[in-house]
This record gives sequence, C-alpha cells and structure tokens, in this order.
Amino acid sequence: MRSHLEKAASAADEDFGWRRAWSGSAAREGVWSNVRSAEVMLLQLVSDEEAAGRASEVMALVKDHLETDDPRRVRLARRLRPIISGEMSPSDRDLMVRALDAAYNALDDELARVRSLRNILWAATFLVLLGVAGLAVYGWFFPKSLSLCFTPKVDPGNASGVNVVCPTAEHPDVSAGTPASDLAESRDILTVEIAGLAGAALTVIASLRRIRGTDAPYMLPLASAVLKFPTGALSAFLGLLLIRGAFVPGLSDLDSRAQVLGWAAAFGAAQHLVTRLVDDRAQMTLAEVGRTTDAVVDPERAAVKESDVPGETGAPGPPTAFQDGERPHEGAQEGTRARAPVDEGAEGARPRAGP
Repeated sequence: MRSHLEKAASAADEDFGWRRAWSGSAAREGVWSNVRSAEVMLLQLVSDEEAAGRASEVMALVKDHLETDDPRRVRLARRLRPIISGEMSPSDRDLMVRALDAAYNALDDELARVRSLRNILWAATFLVLLGVAGLAVYGWFFPKSLSLCFTPKVDPGNASGVNVVCPTAEHPDVSAGTPASDLAESRDILTVEIAGLAGAALTVIASLRRIRGTDAPYMLPLASAVLKFPTGALSAFLGLLLIRGAFVPGLSDLDSRAQVLGWAAAFGAAQHLVTRLVDDRAQMTLAEVGRTTDAVVDPERAAVKESDVPGETGAPGPPTAFQDGERPHEGAQEGTRARAPVDEGAEGARPRAGP
C-alpha cells in the first residue's frame, strides 16, 4: 500500500512541461490507479465490521463496471445480505476484494478508451488543419492551378465577352477566349475556407444541444466539436471544386460571388453529415464509463433481488457452492428455521419447503 501511494504521489508531482497535453492525462490515470490498488489492499486488512460496512459500496462499483453475467458480480450479489448482516467468512472477504479489483480494472480500461479516442480526435484535427493550411498556402502562391473561378452563360447583350466569377471578385465583360483560371487571385482558396469555417461553426452551435456533461477527466465532446472547423473548411473547398468540374449533375457555373460564398458555407455546414458519426462514437464511449446497469440507483436492494437462489426467496434455481462450505440459504434463512418450532407450536405443524 505504501508503495502504491508513493507512486501516486510521484505521478501527481511530476512536471511534464510541454508534454502535459499528452502525458498529463495518463499521469492522472496512474495516480488514481495506484490509489485504487491501495484501497483494494486495504480491504484485505480491515476488520470484518468495516468490511461489512463497505459491502454496499463495493456492490455499487461492481454494478457500475462489471457485466450483469460476470461471475464475481453474481456471487457477490448472492452473498451481499449475509455479509451486511455480519455473517462474513474469509471467502466472502476474498470475493469482495476480487470483485472490487475487477471493477477498478474495468474503470481504468474505460478511462483509457476515452483518452485514446480523445487523442485520436486531436491528432485527426491537427492533420486536417495541416491539410487545409497547406491548400491555402499553395493557392496563395499558385492560384491558377487550383482555380475556383466560374464562367456563367454569356451575356446575351454582349456576345463578345463573358463574366468570370471568383470567390473574391467578379470580372464582367471579359474576352471570350480568356481562361477563367487566369483571373484567379491568391486569396480565393483562403476566402472559401473561411466561408466553410463559418458554416461549420453553425453546425457546432446546433450540435451543442446533443452534448451531455460527463465526469470523465477528458474533454472528449470538445475534441469532437473542434474537428468540425477544419473539416468544414476542407469540405467547402472540395464542394466548389466538384461544382466547377461539373461533377454534380444539375449544378451549372455559379453566377455571382455571393453564390460562390453561399455554396462554400453550405458545404462547410454539410460536413456534419460525416462528423456526426464521430459525435455518436464519442457519446457512446462516454456512456460506457460507469454505465448504469439494472437498478443501480439502489444497489443493495438490487443485490437482494438478484439473490434468487433456493432457500432465500423461494425462486427455483440451481444450488450454489461456496468455498467456505456454507449453504446459499444461510443467514436470514437460518434465523427463520430457528424460530420454526415456536411457529409450529402456536399455529400447528406445517410442512416446510426445501430440505
């Protein structure tokens, strides 16, 4: 126990500097993991009365983090009432220790999955942002190669010239033989990406209604929301590029600069069709941390309900073997049997169910 607490103190006092964003969360996990390990060891050393007093707390943790059909959870639920009543055997203490250790290990695994997904989202955000910045820089120096300028229909009143529409300017009455890419400017791609960011920001605000608070020590919803911004800028650029290449049937060349920016904002908002899958995955991962199972609000009563073994509630079921050799109907059932002769003397002999 002392060794675990010393490791926890060392991890809590460590200064990670610039590595805190990546290593600080893992250190917090190490602190709590060592504290929980010391708590499990402490449960082996306390008196029977104190261990019995912690039985309900252990059962609550087990219900939060272990599956319903986990053998340790099932056995602890069946033995909870005798333990609370003070009839705890050495095997019961060992069962409590193992169940508590398994519950804490499951909690550590759940938090590790949250941290891993958080790191993946931040890494994806950085890579997408790097790609968006690279497009803007490339378009700044080579605007003609990634031109987003459109040539709408020729003005009927002036057949000798055409209108060229770019994200940052409109060029009316341009010679019909002039390529639209020759009029592209350095700020075109950057302007489109900014419009895409504005559309993505609108979807971020709209998605806030679906975000729920969490007690997990990681800002996973924030990471999934930040990912929408560079993704919106990228989808705005790709959407206009598809329109210019006549990839989308029914969409002709855009007629004005306002239409270009409007479509850029619309494509920026359309990134929500993809990133909402990331939001769902984040919410699902958060829901798995301390997920509530059946009747976890009242774990002690739920444990008694799960104690449907022969001799306790009268429900049919196979007998359960215990390491200490006790029968599963001990405790309250033994008290009933001790009072049986008095009841029989007052009301007459009655047949008793069971052996």
